[in-house]
Amino acid sequence: MASASMGAMMLSGGAMANQSVLDRIDTNVNHAITGGNYEQHRFSEMDQINRDNVHRLVPAWTFSTGVLRGHEGEPLVVDGIMYVHTPFPNNVYAIDLDTREIVWAYEPSQDSNVIGVMCCDTVYRGLAYGDGKIFLQQADTTLVALDAKSGEEQWSVKNGDPAVGETNTNAPLVAGDKVVTGISGGEFGVRGFAIAYNIEDGSVAWKGYSTGPDDEMIVDPDSTTHMMEPIGANTGLDSWEGDEWTRGGGTTWGWFSYDKDLNLVYYGTGNPGTWNPEQRPGDNKWSMTIFARDLDTGETKWVYQKTPWDQWDYDGVNENILVDIEIDGEERKVMVNFDRNGFAYTLDRETGELLVAEKYDDTVNWATHVDMETGRPQVVDEYAPGVQGADVNTTGICPAALGYKDQQPASFSRDTGLFYVPTNHICMDYEPYEVSYVAGQPYVGATLSMYPTPDSFGGMGKFIAWDAAKGEVVWEQEEAFAVWSGALTTAGGLAFHGTLEGYIRARDKDTGEELWSFRTPSGIIGNVFTYEHDDKQYVGVLSGIGGWAGIGMAAGLEGDSEGLGAVGAFRGLYDHTRLGGTLTVFALPDFD
Repeated sequence: MASASMGAMMLSGGAMANQSVLDRIDTNVNHAITGGNYEQHRFSEMDQINRDNVHRLVPAWTFSTGVLRGHEGEPLVVDGIMYVHTPFPNNVYAIDLDTREIVWAYEPSQDSNVIGVMCCDTVYRGLAYGDGKIFLQQADTTLVALDAKSGEEQWSVKNGDPAVGETNTNAPLVAGDKVVTGISGGEFGVRGFAIAYNIEDGSVAWKGYSTGPDDEMIVDPDSTTHMMEPIGANTGLDSWEGDEWTRGGGTTWGWFSYDKDLNLVYYGTGNPGTWNPEQRPGDNKWSMTIFARDLDTGETKWVYQKTPWDQWDYDGVNENILVDIEIDGEERKVMVNFDRNGFAYTLDRETGELLVAEKYDDTVNWATHVDMETGRPQVVDEYAPGVQGADVNTTGICPAALGYKDQQPASFSRDTGLFYVPTNHICMDYEPYEVSYVAGQPYVGATLSMYPTPDSFGGMGKFIAWDAAKGEVVWEQEEAFAVWSGALTTAGGLAFHGTLEGYIRARDKDTGEELWSFRTPSGIIGNVFTYEHDDKQYVGVLSGIGGWAGIGMAAGLEGDSEGLGAVGAFRGLYDHTRLGGTLTVFALPDFD
């Protein structure tokens, strides 16, 4: 019966992607979805700007957002209108690309108290489009559907409760007749979930938790698999001590991907409850996990837990890039994930089979390797705070809690078959301590300090090209600070990314050689994007320092251990940039 049901799902699944989104993706003109397509490739077929002429790029126009906090994500471009979002208070501006004037503005009124329960700056990662609507997921957990032409509110729903630490920073996903979104607040002991709303009226279609009883997680102990085997009953309960699962984290503040043929939505879950592992012994399922859920029902087909019993805050929410590549002589439908823990995973996206798991930075030391039979990382006790014990400062852990890559998304180039990955290169000391849970108060329980990876090149970031079939780095380029900007690749032979100092760079995809750069008004933690208007290609990026890497500047923090350890590591940014949100759009000049 399960096989027959899956066959029926696959036959019908091709019609499930939202046609209004697909039509605009297929033009190679719009940028109608975060990531560029449902597979999160961040690749463009446009080649008007290429490796031969990119050195001539100049600013074509700019737009000031008027907001000073960290600007992550990227605008959308739909039918000649650009939709620009900001961090809290999550303003939205619709800009006519003919006149570059504001067509409409949506400026929500939110209680500023929500800022105090946002972990790592007041960032927001992007809007969604579908069926003539723009979807905004506000920090206060309100999901709003706006008329794309007028900006008028069509409906709104409340997704959580900031009073208990629930907020939102993720970009929603529109697929079929649904909009899928998540929840933030892992540092406040909330219980993570993904939820789908019906586009038409905002009613709930399904809600699947990351932890807890099987029915609330929408998992079947007999048909939902992990490492190709049924997960068994009550795994979301029995892998926790007592009722710790009720504040178990596993939040869903990252990116969503969608396979329209399999009708599966993919996303990752974040860190478990408190950062003190002694208070939550066990695997803490299903935090730190990739979920594959049916779009229609929310039923979980498979899961893969990357970091059982997380002892380092290696959130598992990074993007899952869906590609078809050859592995060991066989064409496979896979997903590729560059996890915070420093391992890059290649999995069969239909079955969840683990195909490749290798370090994408060879200085990873908390684990020696991933056991390909069990899927478990082989932990080095010397760098395991849970093994060393509470009130013990475990030193020299690589990577830091920031991970060797955080939320900044990678790009897959369809012409080279490689992945282009913005990374961090930072290690940490980690001292856990006992903490009590109080709703709406931080539930962290660890003190961290971070610093550049010792005995390395001295910088804190790299931009790398990765072969996901072989599990190896093809080339890498070093940066002074973590590369916190999302990448873009194009058919013009280029790979773009930004830097925390504020540079947008264009590199040769084959070698990594820098071909062009331009310094924007503030540090870049946004994602580079491209679009076409009036037969002319443009490349744009949001600048505005902030996010976890820039939280010291964004929130005015000074202590080295503040910002969950990031302030001290990135203190040097003060010598390079200042606050301020700006969209900068580049094009080739009209003259030779």
